Amino acid sequence: MACPAWADGLAFVVNSGEASISLLDVQQHRELRRIPMLREPHHMALTPDGKSLLIGDTAGNTLFFLDPHTGAVQRQVAVSDPYQLQFSPDGRWLTIAGLARNQVDIYDAASLKLLHRIPLAAMPSHMNYAPDSGVVYVSLQESNRLAAIDTKTGTVLWNAEVGKTPAGVLWSAGRILVGIMGADDIAVVDPASGHVERRVQTGKGAHNLFLSPDGRTLYVCNRVDGTISLLDPRTLVVQRSFRISGGPDDLDFAPDGRIWATRRWAHSVAIIDPATGQFQTVEVGRSPHGIWLNTHEAAPAAPRLTMNAP
Repeated sequence: MACPAWADGLAFVVNSGEASISLLDVQQHRELRRIPMLREPHHMALTPDGKSLLIGDTAGNTLFFLDPHTGAVQRQVAVSDPYQLQFSPDGRWLTIAGLARNQVDIYDAASLKLLHRIPLAAMPSHMNYAPDSGVVYVSLQESNRLAAIDTKTGTVLWNAEVGKTPAGVLWSAGRILVGIMGADDIAVVDPASGHVERRVQTGKGAHNLFLSPDGRTLYVCNRVDGTISLLDPRTLVVQRSFRISGGPDDLDFAPDGRIWATRRWAHSVAIIDPATGQFQTVEVGRSPHGIWLNTHEAAPAAPRLTMNAP
């Protein structure tokens, strides 16, 4: 979700291996402090009204609400296995993938009322929505499949094999792109049927996919290979790659054009110059996973919602 352009300049990094959030100064490239979680946080999502940053502590079965300006903990809500979480583009739904419990939960985003619990085997991990918010696509890492779920009814529309250990999911130019972590490619999937139309080689352990703010570059983090591939989002031709050791995982984009990427196995964040591929690092906690910067320019906002505990 887009958010206001805040002057704070903070990067939030989820340290899955030590149950904490590292708060970094975006301008000075240094860690300011760590915020304790419970057991094993992984991912985060900004509420549609921009007032809270949700952190999912999957083993702690808890959603943390943080102030996106300061990192202050606003409140905690008990939620089952919040591994991956994402709000729909229209701000109506909050979908949570429960990787350990093999379930996908769809909540009303305003009230956090659970609307649908969909059992999916096995290991639902990453997701993305269709632009109209009508369908959410969820990768199932252990069963090598991708599932399409109707967000309004919770109905599974299709569940198709896409490749060994699928991870990141991205809607792009009317197609679903899936990082195939157990191979060296991304799968290009028909969103209507789940049919794999073709495969694009990027690097071993193709994990997650991100579109640049200007929409001109598609970044694929190849975690095992230790590279980030840059693709033309229209043709999916690989233009070049950066070598980023330490298992590049998630990334976000800073106002100065640099790319911030978590290095899952190196306990640090790489701050990358996209013109050269050179990077500097900032040490964080063990096994850094999700990352989010509160510096993005404002964009057409989803309906403003008031988040209430269930």
